[in-house]
Amino acid sequence: MIRPAHIDDLEDIMTVLEAAKGIMRASGNTGQWVDGYPSREVILNDIYRGYGHIVTENDVVAGYFAFVPAPEPTYERIYGGSWLDESVPYHVVHRIGSVPGVHGVFKAIMDWCFRMDCNIRIDTHHDNLIMQHCIVKYGFRYCGIIYLANGDERLAYQLVITRESKQI
Repeated sequence: MIRPAHIDDLEDIMTVLEAAKGIMRASGNTGQWVDGYPSREVILNDIYRGYGHIVTENDVVAGYFAFVPAPEPTYERIYGGSWLDESVPYHVVHRIGSVPGVHGVFKAIMDWCFRMDCNIRIDTHHDNLIMQHCIVKYGFRYCGIIYLANGDERLAYQLVITRESKQI
């Protein structure tokens, strides 16, 4: 089940994100989500703006993500490629995290997101092979490189679902 995150969920969300960091580190991704990111302040900002969502399984918080409407400033310029469609608004999915042992969280998140919007963009660190696998398996297309505000490079993807290609 997916629902908007509330302030009361903050501790559970932070626990999920710490678990997600552990999964990243164990898989060799040591360069993403460093220096305290995502911080409590980032998550609180998500919640206050209505972007933060949690995934529950048996009433336990098992995942977190932010569903952010365009425009995304770091997506204004893309290098080594191009977005699939720049003519229609989009949403961005950020800060996906889940606890170990719960399967299908990424698919549940994406299925929910595509019920909200048919044009989704997402990015990830080049060492996040688990996320890259999930993104491509779901049907996203690699579009190029974007740079975060701090200069860090990310692989950028987009999926646009039309009536003709609707798979959800």
